[in-house]
Amino acid sequence: MDKVTKIITVLEEMFPKAKAELDFSNNYQLLVAVILSAQTTDIAVNRVTPAFFAKYPTPEKLAKANPKDVENIIKSIGLFRNKSRHLIAAAKLIETRFNGLIPNTRKDLESLPGVGRKTANVVLANAFGIPTLAVDTHVHRVSIRLGLVNKDDNVYKTEQKLYKIFPQDKWIKLHHQLIFFGRYQCLAKKPKCGSCALFEICVYEKKDKTSF
Repeated sequence: MDKVTKIITVLEEMFPKAKAELDFSNNYQLLVAVILSAQTTDIAVNRVTPAFFAKYPTPEKLAKANPKDVENIIKSIGLFRNKSRHLIAAAKLIETRFNGLIPNTRKDLESLPGVGRKTANVVLANAFGIPTLAVDTHVHRVSIRLGLVNKDDNVYKTEQKLYKIFPQDKWIKLHHQLIFFGRYQCLAKKPKCGSCALFEICVYEKKDKTSF
């Protein structure tokens, strides 16, 4: 079994039902949740979004929001002031430029405040089923440790290399599987090397060979 097939097989065995852990029920909620998730955890975001969506159920409502009111709802998560401004500004553009609908192209999504390439990729994949492979800290770390990319590659280079390595029909689910692998197995500070089915192909210089 070659390296790529091994990775796909192991991740499918470990996380057969991997999907986004953010709570959302429509494209608008997904976009808001992903913007909120920057530099914080999905768990923290899921704590604040029920109240947020109850008060601002549509982009139209959010576009008219008082920034302080939004801040009060999301103040428990990181960068809440910036995120409040971005969310309201994005909602205004969604209303005026996109007829109240979440855009379905990378260019249009990235024109929204608070939306970078990673956020756009997540929305394209999870809202519209467009094959992308968003690279967050987990995906980036795991890709380096598995020798899929170079240590000095940035997230854009990592994304482009992963596209060439893995079949397109795997990209959307693989994004979530790599996140889960990084979140629950190949942790940043204390990876669980002793129980890792990918230990043999791992090139991480600090992998624990004594944990078996």
